[in-house]
Amino acid sequence: MRHSVLLKKASLVGAFFVSLFCVELAQAFCPLREDLPRFAVRQVVDGDTLRLVDGRSIRLIGINAPELGRKGRSDEPYAVQAKRRLQALVDASDGRVGLLPGEQRKDRYGRTLAHLYDAQGRNLEAQLLGEGLGFMVAVAPNVELVRCQAAAEREARDRRLGLWRDYRVRSAGQVRSGGFALLSGRVARVQRNRGGLWLELDGGRVLRVAPALLDAFDLPAMQALEGRRVEARGWVIDRQSRGGLQSGQARWMLPLTHSAMLEVLP
Repeated sequence: MRHSVLLKKASLVGAFFVSLFCVELAQAFCPLREDLPRFAVRQVVDGDTLRLVDGRSIRLIGINAPELGRKGRSDEPYAVQAKRRLQALVDASDGRVGLLPGEQRKDRYGRTLAHLYDAQGRNLEAQLLGEGLGFMVAVAPNVELVRCQAAAEREARDRRLGLWRDYRVRSAGQVRSGGFALLSGRVARVQRNRGGLWLELDGGRVLRVAPALLDAFDLPAMQALEGRRVEARGWVIDRQSRGGLQSGQARWMLPLTHSAMLEVLP
């Protein structure tokens, strides 16, 4: 059985609702929030971003949807479906969404980071994840719903819904570009220094936990991962393009932004 290297335990709150596009009941993994202020949506940009009538651009917390094609690039698989589904969920909520801002309110692009809810108080990220229209992501400190959102993704993955129908996790050595990735590999070495905690994978790739995030991880468990197979997700960085890459260091690095971004495999 897969398990995340998680430090803290939390309860899972369940409810049930009828999906607009499905006949059977689907489980709503995250707690209902009917008490939130609601705002009118002007435009759905893609599967994880929308704009409000008041001018704010909202980046949904906890999900990374496939990218729409831009600048000559093709759409990633299920990118169009994710955008259309988010639009349908907004439309079904009369064009208004409940907004729960994250502890970190803005990202580096100036977008508001928030959880979104429909008129019945259901979490929209969990709905999309539960239908296989995005990847669960956890970026501290905005991790309030990480467990229920991870459970929604796991349901879709187990049932091979949406993008999980054809998705194949890449081995660490296959990663040769920056951007979001889901990869697997065997931990060849674990090292801790002033730069944080480093997990060197076979295939010449490295995972890193920054010093400021170490308290959110079970360090003894992490340091015991040598020889174990893991699955990691996040945004890969090309360290060579940033300069200062020293001889013997891995070019491709994936920073771990929360313990839920790492799973130990059988």
